[in-house]
Amino acid sequence: MMRAYGGIRLRDARADLPETLGRIGSLEVRLAANAAEVRRAQKLRFKVFYEEMQAIADGASKLARRDIDAFDAICDHLVVIDHDVIKRPRFGPPRPAIVGTYRLLRQEVADRHGGFYTASEFDISGLLARHKGLRFLELGRSCVKPAYRNKRTVELLWHGIWTYVLRHRIDAMFGCASLDGTDPRALSLELSFLHHHAAAPTEWAARALPSRYVGMDRLSKDAVDVKRALHALPPLIKGYLRLGAHIGEGAVVDHQFGTTDVLVVLPVSAINPRYIGHFGAQGERHAA
Repeated sequence: MMRAYGGIRLRDARADLPETLGRIGSLEVRLAANAAEVRRAQKLRFKVFYEEMQAIADGASKLARRDIDAFDAICDHLVVIDHDVIKRPRFGPPRPAIVGTYRLLRQEVADRHGGFYTASEFDISGLLARHKGLRFLELGRSCVKPAYRNKRTVELLWHGIWTYVLRHRIDAMFGCASLDGTDPRALSLELSFLHHHAAAPTEWAARALPSRYVGMDRLSKDAVDVKRALHALPPLIKGYLRLGAHIGEGAVVDHQFGTTDVLVVLPVSAINPRYIGHFGAQGERHAA
């Protein structure tokens, strides 16, 4: 946790990738290069999760005004940087603004350092055991500065993830995705749609932990208005579904972040071919 507080990552957690993973105009996507950039990504997360979305900060996050947990020390931090917006801190040189971020945790790193964040909400042990020969990547802590929530920024983040997946020969991605609110009754339409229309097949299935399990089949399949449900889903979850993702069984209420979480599982083999064509089989579309 002390390393995470300082933005310092364990040496074996750092991916060996080129500095730049892609670029569109003034926006560049790459991995955070040092502890200072990790701290800036944590600061963006704090602004989005705690100031905008009203999550409840623990002591470390409240004191630092950054979203921090112990996993920050073992993850790679994907960042989108706007080179046209220069921040001038009180101390240190001017620097371009970080406007988006995603946290990436490879399985081999998680196995050496206590496991995945997702395991605190979902029982993924069976999923991993059924696919022992595959390489998994956990995605999490996704956020974008409000003014940059557009197709260009999201496309660049996904280009960075796709390049990362190719370089590390990742076979499947997973992570928690959030619906806003902690009352599952108010989310009956969205949860029921995901249960009936996006449930993972047996080979990719996983359940919420028994102590945290919230049923998703709140409406019958016939009672689900598909068009209205799709409109109500958060853009991130809709994006995962378009790519070809599956949804695990059961949801989890996260009172700290004010959300109801579902498990997203995305085998690389299931990704819609048109998206692979869009980014390029070798991630060349937005290559710098």
